[in-house]
Amino acid sequence: MNTAKWRQHWPQRKPTAAIYQLTDRLHEGHVARVPANQIPETVSAWLAELGAHSPLVDDLERAVRGGDWSTAHALGECLSIEIAPAD
Repeated sequence: MNTAKWRQHWPQRKPTAAIYQLTDRLHEGHVARVPANQIPETVSAWLAELGAHSPLVDDLERAVRGGDWSTAHALGECLSIEIAPAD
């Protein structure tokens, strides 16, 4: 069997986006599983329920995308959000 030709018939798989679990520590039951690009809108919506807004949500997304977990967790503390890679 010619493996080079065989591989051409496999469908091209796109890499799946990493999913992160966000937990709002100020609202019981607020948990979301989202890709990194949806972190700002999710956290902003939770903050809006409290009448708050923070530019830190964009910093949180950048830290997660960059794999800077110490910064992501520190920003999460400021925003009362727990964040972790989803299982």
